[in-house]
Amino acid sequence: MKICGLQKLSLLDFPGNLAATVFTAGCNLRCKFCHNASLVTGTNTPKEIPNDYFFDFLKKRRGLIDGICLTGGEPLLQPDTEDFLRAVKELGFKVKLDTNGCFPERLDNLLKKGLVDYAAMDVKNSPLKYSETCGVAFDVTEQVKHSADILAASGIDYELRTTVADELHNAVDILLLAKWIGGAKKYFIQNFRISDDIIGDGMSPCSLEKLEKMKKAAEPYFETVQLRGIDE
Repeated sequence: MKICGLQKLSLLDFPGNLAATVFTAGCNLRCKFCHNASLVTGTNTPKEIPNDYFFDFLKKRRGLIDGICLTGGEPLLQPDTEDFLRAVKELGFKVKLDTNGCFPERLDNLLKKGLVDYAAMDVKNSPLKYSETCGVAFDVTEQVKHSADILAASGIDYELRTTVADELHNAVDILLLAKWIGGAKKYFIQNFRISDDIIGDGMSPCSLEKLEKMKKAAEPYFETVQLRGIDE
């Protein structure tokens, strides 16, 4: 596993659990609002953390944390994700997986083998604006919909989420997204936040008024819709 970041304690990344967050390198998408540009593009990528170091750390955290959150980049790009998660589970830890939904067969394999306890899948935008939002020329909407269906049938707890930027998203986009891929128990609309590690330029957060319109548009299609990233 190519680990290029480790947050040793997170209270937020794995709902209801104390977790360590593991950041993997590489992604097949180039979303302008991505806040892990160094992991995604390979430019100024942090030094790789040896797997032996990580598992030594994890063994010392038995009884102190509940699990790990595997994120990225896109973790399912890694060729040894299954072996890595199996080793984590064998140590008695729970696993939360973050994914962009582009690799449904790999996701299905991990779920069927009981290697994921909670999943968070990004749904970038409505189908018509997916490639534009992801910054790529190829269409991944079929894979994303397949992954959402796999999660819905898996029996594990999961969430769908959309990071929204003022320049790329509006209430109509979220309505079309919800009609396309709705049905999950939990859907989160996450406001874009400016940081020092963004892939693209010219992205800005949405206003609270705009976020509330998006939330209202999505509510008929999911059991629960919540906003994240709202400044108090």
